[in-house]
Amino acid sequence: MTSSAIANALRLPPGPVDLTAIETDAAPGFDGKKTDGKAALYAMGGELADLQERLWAERTIDSERRVLLVLQGMDTSGKGGVLRHTIGLVDPQGVRITSFKAPTDEERSHDFLWRIEKGLPPAGYIGVFDRSHYEDVLIAKVRGFAEPEEIERRYGAINEFEARLVAEGYSIIKCMLHISADEQKARLGERLANPDKHWKYNPGDLDERAFWPKYREAYEVVLERTSTQVAPWHVIPSDKKWYRNLAVAQLLLDTLRGLDLQWPKADFDVAAETSRLAEESPVQ
Repeated sequence: MTSSAIANALRLPPGPVDLTAIETDAAPGFDGKKTDGKAALYAMGGELADLQERLWAERTIDSERRVLLVLQGMDTSGKGGVLRHTIGLVDPQGVRITSFKAPTDEERSHDFLWRIEKGLPPAGYIGVFDRSHYEDVLIAKVRGFAEPEEIERRYGAINEFEARLVAEGYSIIKCMLHISADEQKARLGERLANPDKHWKYNPGDLDERAFWPKYREAYEVVLERTSTQVAPWHVIPSDKKWYRNLAVAQLLLDTLRGLDLQWPKADFDVAAETSRLAEESPVQ
């Protein structure tokens, strides 16, 4: 598959990760401004919709192919914005969105991947994880919800899990939406200043800000330990909302293009059916 300039710029290279060295307000792989980025995103819509419909159509010939988009990031990094502006470009009937909140008592009684398995998209779908299995090595580590030995086990379990999915026909796109602490503060302030956005504000978000350095360190370990050849991480500067949306759309477009999706061939005699239709008596 030929990757775009954006994908090449965002794909995390092997080795130690230092998020402080990765800009949050940049637009890697794209030379235009905000208006150009919005226009480029809109221009992708037709091809994205066409390729997604081909993926959906392949279900009729028992194809197991599907796409899983994993969105991770600190609060206000823009997961919801990506869903509206990027995933909103394709037919919703072929999309399955799963949001992972705090695990229920039933989910806690199973291995951490149990609820993730249940949320996987069926064949032919674009599945989106709004947060994901990575919560179980991020929040769990920062807030001490699991022992260090269990956290360590989970890194390997995640890599094995994702490798199995790829072998079964999944294409995995992992996006870390990378914002600065200052930008998060500004976005939280916007929510507080606008009564129409109070519903989006959670006092717990402010509590989590106190753990910002620990979350950054936890993300750095996650990115280093779970960016693999079959399921690499992409770190997306997300202070610029327009670039964030464009970048995720480009990664999705690259992935769908790489699948070389074809329309299923007819399993009936097209000429004969065309003749039958032409000869049909008028419907009374």
